[in-house]
Amino acid sequence: MIKRDVIVIGAGAAGLFCAAQAGARGRSVEVLDHAKKVGRKILMSGGGRCNFTNMYAEPANFLSQNPHFCKSALSRYTQWDFIALVAEHGIAYHEKTLGQLFCDDSAKDIVDLLLKECSKAHVTVTTRCEILSVEKCESGYLLSTSNGDYQCESLVVATGGLSMPKLGATPFGYKIAQQFGLNVLPTRAALVPFTLHEKDKATLAELSGIAVDVYASCNDTTFKEAMLFTHRGLSGPAMLQISSYWEAGDTLSINTLPNDDSHELLETARTSTPDALLATCLNKVFPKRMVQSFIDYHQWRNVPVKQLTHGECDAIANTLENWPVKPNGTEGYRTAEVTIGGVDTNELSSKTMMAKNVEGLYFIGEVVDVTGWLGGFNFQWAWSSGWAAGQVV
Repeated sequence: MIKRDVIVIGAGAAGLFCAAQAGARGRSVEVLDHAKKVGRKILMSGGGRCNFTNMYAEPANFLSQNPHFCKSALSRYTQWDFIALVAEHGIAYHEKTLGQLFCDDSAKDIVDLLLKECSKAHVTVTTRCEILSVEKCESGYLLSTSNGDYQCESLVVATGGLSMPKLGATPFGYKIAQQFGLNVLPTRAALVPFTLHEKDKATLAELSGIAVDVYASCNDTTFKEAMLFTHRGLSGPAMLQISSYWEAGDTLSINTLPNDDSHELLETARTSTPDALLATCLNKVFPKRMVQSFIDYHQWRNVPVKQLTHGECDAIANTLENWPVKPNGTEGYRTAEVTIGGVDTNELSSKTMMAKNVEGLYFIGEVVDVTGWLGGFNFQWAWSSGWAAGQVV
């Protein structure tokens, strides 16, 4: 029987950071993970450079059934605190866009930072360790594992969500929550590309690889970022962002001319170049391949613009500014960056992340019903929630 003050299940961003915080307080801590390597999701994040936080992180950038839950942790351990830690470790980084901070070299720098912090705090990290069962006992918790039996006072569940199963994602954390009577909210894939119905896919697949800036809207939320046509459907930052607000059956509204007035564009063309074909006018603001495909897809008349009626011009302009797209679905957990839903925040203390009705049981990171936008926000939730639990376990 191995005895520890704290056992953390999950050697990802939240788990390792929490373990380092607890260890720094003098607690004996061990992190257990079923994978061969720690921080696999960190290593592949941000194209291998890890978008480790966002300079503009605030509670409004997070989704949850209780939008107030994340406020305490985010205010007590901020993006600036983690940025200072990154600087302390001598890691070079840069802002890519919209406050998104990436390592100059490799995401491995962030994993190394976490492991160094754990080592400094005398935290033991054990990989290839399957958790077979978890039970409550008088002194805390008993864990039966493939590595032997453990006993601990505090148990931290940092097992992540269901996104990217190839990296080892499982529903283990949700099962532990349910075992101890906590409510788990329905989950779904988020920050994920959309798939299209066969008719739309067949027409638009030829645009695969083309990216354009758009306003993407759904359920009273709008993002202005790039949209990428793929052979399966629609991707790119704008689509990933809006996917968190989309539910099955919803229709997206896509403004393909976020920086121009499409009505003005066509009216100007009618007066200044009346003999130019519709395609010629649209080629000025869209990639040529996209123009021809859109003309075919929407069955517009590719004639000199002077021959288009005012009604036709209005219809074309309205479609360019409000293209209704009804996705068939998403690519699901296979490619999703995060999971929406999870352990109900009403079951947890927002200050400590401990279950309100189960002494010594904590949930942090993605397993909790707090989901950030694309752009480093989910890592910030890992640091903030891990820090909050690490102060008290």
